[in-house]
Amino acid sequence: MELLFAVLGGILLGAVAHVVVPWRRTRGVVVGPVVGGIVAAVLWEALTWAGWPYDGTWIWVVALLGAAAVALVVEVVLGRRRTAADQAHYERSVKQGV
Repeated sequence: MELLFAVLGGILLGAVAHVVVPWRRTRGVVVGPVVGGIVAAVLWEALTWAGWPYDGTWIWVVALLGAAAVALVVEVVLGRRRTAADQAHYERSVKQGV
């Protein structure tokens, strides 16, 4: 049951990352929530296999902050790469006279 709550928390933090980071128009709406949910699930499982207790504070802190951090990084990287790729495509099109 705790895994479900951890994944839901990761999804919510990923949604917040989508809203906070600029370049919203250059990536999908569900990229942040999906990345946040997956990272939270993977971190939660890895920490439980490492022996961290379910009712401990640190497992929640690490799983949720890790999910938020990875979602933010993915959102920023995808936004910048897409903007640079769009600009390069535009410049190529102008040079070719399209």
